[in-house]
Order: sequence, then structure tokens, then C-alpha cells
Amino acid sequence: MLGERYRCPSMGFYNYPIARVRGLMTEAELKTHLDAAEKSPKEIAAVVLGLPEKTLRYKPSPDKWCIWEILGHMADMEILYAYRIRQMLADKDPVIAPIDQNAWAKNLGYLESPPPELVAIYGLNRHANVRLLRRLKSVDLLKSARHPELDHGVTVADYVRMMSKHGPNHLQQIEWLKKEVTGK
Repeated sequence: MLGERYRCPSMGFYNYPIARVRGLMTEAELKTHLDAAEKSPKEIAAVVLGLPEKTLRYKPSPDKWCIWEILGHMADMEILYAYRIRQMLADKDPVIAPIDQNAWAKNLGYLESPPPELVAIYGLNRHANVRLLRRLKSVDLLKSARHPELDHGVTVADYVRMMSKHGPNHLQQIEWLKKEVTGK
């Protein structure tokens, strides 16, 4: 499969491609990705809830996000995934609106929402997304939208793959930030 790496400003580039799907995702692959996606909110909650504010606000550099901002990003991206997936499933020839994730982090008050609230928003929206995706037929995973930033189409299957990797990638980033701030 051909594809580009998906960019997330807080991490640089993800280490997985947005694939241009050439065939159906198998039911087993779908289940594996959705099971991984479903676990993510609990894993994130377990590592961040109860952290001191100093740890939540620690930035390794001014242009990188802190854990608190990552939680806001995850909550917003889950809403975005929900919208984009629904566009692909329901609309004819949808086009995905590009976003500037750093502008979202800066202008949407991520640091003004309590971390437990951000984790809850992420978890609730992830639950709704996974529930919807578990009802799909294999052919639904090929439904697509044009992604202007990537200059090609993306499919529901691509978003399933992204969702299964997004949480673990940020979990790894959060663990690194926790070690960085505590020195452990």
C-alpha cells in the first residue's frame, strides 16, 4: 500500500502511513484495530489522572505540547474523527476541511478545561465512534473523502487505522514527558 505519514505537530510525524486502501479490510483486521482503539481512553486515563499540575504543564520546548494540551488534542481529534467518518459514510463526494492542530491547541482553551473532563470527552466520543464502526460492513470501509492536505482520498478504513494508533502514540509521548519532568 502506498501512503504518506500522517503529521501530528505535538509528535512530529507518526510512524504509520495513511494508506490508500486497494482492497477490503478483513473483519479480523477491523476487529483488531477497533479493539485497540477502544482500549485507548482507559489507558490514557490510567497514566494521567491524578498527575500534579507541574507534570501536566511541562513542555520540553516552547513549540511542543504538554500533557494537558495532548489531552485537549485527543478530545478534539476524536470529535474530528467522528465528523469525518460520518461525512464519508453519509455524504456524496465529501471533502475534508484541513485544520491547524497547533492553532486549535492555542485558540481553543485546552489549558482551561480540567484534564479529567478532556479524558472523559475523549473516552465518550471514542466509545461512540467505535460503536458506529463495529456496525459497518466491509464495503463501508472503502467509502472515502478527498483530503486536500494529502492531495488524495482517504477511506473509513484509513481512519480506523489512525484511531487505533493515535492513542498509543500519544500514550508513549505522555510516558516520555512524565519521565522527562520527574527524571525517573
